[in-house]
Amino acid sequence: MSEEKVFPDPIQMRDRKCSGSCYYPENFPLQYTCRILYTMSDGIMKKLPQDVTSCIILRLAVKSLLRYKCISKTWCTLLESSYFINLHVKRPTTTKDELILLKRSFEEGPNQYKNVLSFLSGCDDDHYPISPNIDVPYLSTTFGSVTQHIMGPYNGLIVLSDNEHVVLLNPSTRKYNLLQPSPFEICPPGFDRYICGLGFGIDLTMNDYKFVRINEISSDLYKDPCVRGNKVEVYELNIETWTEEYYEEETLPSVYWSPCSELFYKGICHWFASGDGEVILCFDMSTDTFRNIKMPHTCFFPNGMCYGLVILNDSLTLICYRDPTCDIDPLTDVIDIWTMKDYGVNDSWILGYTITPLPIESPLTIWNDLLLLQSKSGQLISYNFISDEVKEYNLHGYPGSLRIIVYKESLTSTLQENSQGTQAQGF
Repeated sequence: MSEEKVFPDPIQMRDRKCSGSCYYPENFPLQYTCRILYTMSDGIMKKLPQDVTSCIILRLAVKSLLRYKCISKTWCTLLESSYFINLHVKRPTTTKDELILLKRSFEEGPNQYKNVLSFLSGCDDDHYPISPNIDVPYLSTTFGSVTQHIMGPYNGLIVLSDNEHVVLLNPSTRKYNLLQPSPFEICPPGFDRYICGLGFGIDLTMNDYKFVRINEISSDLYKDPCVRGNKVEVYELNIETWTEEYYEEETLPSVYWSPCSELFYKGICHWFASGDGEVILCFDMSTDTFRNIKMPHTCFFPNGMCYGLVILNDSLTLICYRDPTCDIDPLTDVIDIWTMKDYGVNDSWILGYTITPLPIESPLTIWNDLLLLQSKSGQLISYNFISDEVKEYNLHGYPGSLRIIVYKESLTSTLQENSQGTQAQGF
């Protein structure tokens, strides 16, 4: 016969120390937590130490926390404080707490597309929707929407971007903010611009979110000589300011974009590039400097291969797959997955998996034991590393338009405290 569990009264806990970690065990009933909250008057809450109160409510979903902001001014102040938001971001979580954000496009007419965000469960094999779909704000609805960028998450924030607009979104709170446009003239007369790389992350030294955009500037391709260069723009969220720097063609390798090629990891943005050989181009968000990481010796662009960048077991991981425009030879073509054992050490690449070729458009991410991909027809599919099982989901979009972000709930604001004249919007 199991022993009945007795949980402490919150008032009796006011002299206990929380030390930044939750007092309650993992199996503490959520119903009990909710009962505490409903019976806590504003007066009782003021008598409890702030860390005790925080430990009680950290277990709740963001949707519930947003509702509790309406209980009183004291509740609202706590839940909007940087202390609680940072504590919530750093709370212990597992893969069961992860959610999936799926961005996709649907063709509605000639050169007319609808961009949709779907919020999916991460703990269920079928990834069922946890809320209604929403339309992507601000971004273009032409054919270019198929190649729109989605980056993140960092502290629960993601970025959506096209050739003109940059949207910062918290998928948990449904709050979003349109970043102010760059004030710089990108293209001089007679030149064209191509956005070849975007990145989003944080400057760890200044604790400031940054957005970086690599623009390739070139003169008419049919002119001789064809002049090329790169203009790199950086937006700092804390001071809401753009800066730019120009690089000659020989200074930076040429960035190659693919649906799974923009990754922020260890304070650094990563892209595929080709210059003096095939490399992963790195941009340090703290120093605003570039450097290169060499790819495995078997990986080079002219051989009809494409590449994706993901994180697997907290390591930089490279996915090598056949270009979707090429015919697949099941006898020779495979999907190779390389992991960098020691980050930044070129000789530390290890071949982790070799997978039978699949008719895919591109990989999307690796999550738990699953490699999530989009098929050539625009279907979301997965490959299980353990069972070798390939599964199709009842989720699709225009071919090539699928993007996936795996995230954990957060209360992180899309605005800085010193933001002026800007207001976050909500769905």
